[in-house]
Amino acid sequence: MKKKTFLVLFTVLIYTCIVNGQVVPPPMPPPPPPGLPVDGGLLFLFVSGLIYGVNKVRQ
Repeated sequence: MKKKTFLVLFTVLIYTCIVNGQVVPPPMPPPPPPGLPVDGGLLFLFVSGLIYGVNKVRQ
């Protein structure tokens, strides 16, 4: 009886190891997108805000 139990346990353990060892890992995710560059639009917004502020202070 012990020999039969040991054989069944050993077979289940080996089967589990074989099945688990054949799992294909998931593919690597794509790299994150690059950060947005600071363009001339921010400079234009800053300059126009500065000009607007100076005009409001003068009035």
